[in-house]
Amino acid sequence: MFIQTEETPNPATLKFLPGRTVMGSGTAEFKSEEDAAAGSPLAAALFEVDGVTTVFLAGDFISVSKRDDKEWYLMKPAVLGVIMEHFVAGRPILADGAGEVEEMEVRPEDEEVVSQIKELLDTRVRPAVSMDGGDIVFHGYEDGIVTLTMQGACAGCPSSTATLKMGIENMLRHYIPEVREVRAAGGMPEYY
Repeated sequence: MFIQTEETPNPATLKFLPGRTVMGSGTAEFKSEEDAAAGSPLAAALFEVDGVTTVFLAGDFISVSKRDDKEWYLMKPAVLGVIMEHFVAGRPILADGAGEVEEMEVRPEDEEVVSQIKELLDTRVRPAVSMDGGDIVFHGYEDGIVTLTMQGACAGCPSSTATLKMGIENMLRHYIPEVREVRAAGGMPEYY
């Protein structure tokens, strides 16, 4: 089994491409050993590598983030070994019910706008952030405000706030006049 690696715009995150399907549909992100233990045997195994802070699973790749005090040249062989061993053994990627994202309930009068937002995210945004080792998750729309979460390499990337506000917000406002603002779920970082 040959696993390719790619750097991402986030220096703390590497993208691992095992050459086979990781997730049949959707994505899953694990930010702690506890979350991983309950949700994904693969993520749980990756958290056993000293320095791993986040594991993001997508269609054909795995993004792994590390602590700042660790170096990729030391961690990469261990991460590659865990991924290879997991796939060769044929273990499941997710535990039952893991990776489900909760969305806010959509008001009937907003259904058309939400449909347009999701379509633009799927066709214009998701492919770009996926190339960088991440994903974007729609959480809700209310009173002109779209709530999203950046995942994987994009979550901790220094340019994620600019991507969210300047890129995604401007695009959504251009195509959908009802959209006034885009916010990160849980609010914008303090430095915004």
